[in-house]
Amino acid sequence: MVVASPCASCKLLRRRCAKDCIFAPYFPPDNPHKFAIVHKVFGASNVSKMLQEIPVQQRGDAVSSLVFEANARLRDPVYGCVGAISYLQNQVSQLQMQLAVAQAEILCFQMQQQDPQQNLPIITTQQMMTPDDKSLLLSTNNFDYSLQQQYLNFGSTGNIVMQDPPKIESLWT
Repeated sequence: MVVASPCASCKLLRRRCAKDCIFAPYFPPDNPHKFAIVHKVFGASNVSKMLQEIPVQQRGDAVSSLVFEANARLRDPVYGCVGAISYLQNQVSQLQMQLAVAQAEILCFQMQQQDPQQNLPIITTQQMMTPDDKSLLLSTNNFDYSLQQQYLNFGSTGNIVMQDPPKIESLWT
């Protein structure tokens, strides 16, 4: 007679794992930390209710989302995932600004090479920036460093569980 090991949730909650346990397919016994973090943030009862309200084919994605949000909430209890998203959006806008400045510099150099007789002055990035841009750049660089430590090393601590890779889906399908 083969006795199946209880799922991670039943193991943590110290209960008998039924055949129709809602947690068993998503929280295997070999990965107890995954359920422990979700349970700590959301509670087993709430997770069970959420999973029962979701169609079976979408439950795996829901569990991945819960694990990701639980990890984010443990790292940043106030903002959770929104803090990471805001940081990345800020980084994208800064990189877009840097790209625009670099493209402007390239255009200036190309214009100088096309007509070297005009003796156009060479404009550097620092000269193109206003004092407000420079102070904003300095303040965001300091802000970025602290956020970078928090979000780029997102899964590096021992108590954080890495979730399954996200599936690419459209919100409109």
